[in-house]
Amino acid sequence: MDGIKEKKGENIIVIDLKNNLNAPCDFFVICSAKSKVQINAIANSIENTLLTKLKIKKWQDEGKESSWRLIDYADIVIHILKHEARE
Repeated sequence: MDGIKEKKGENIIVIDLKNNLNAPCDFFVICSAKSKVQINAIANSIENTLLTKLKIKKWQDEGKESSWRLIDYADIVIHILKHEARE
């Protein structure tokens, strides 16, 4: 969440799925951004934060040029959406 807040991500929702037996991940994070540039800034900030502090590398990264970005860290899945795409 620090990486999202640092780049002014909005409407942050963290869903804890650890107690769900068949969940695809432990945490599902969704946030909004105002532009594609902000989406990518948030994604880069998240990557730097998780790699530096927790030594976690991303497994998959989709949508670098779209209004929606998915970053998969296996146990944490993060969606960063432009406001219009999230609606």
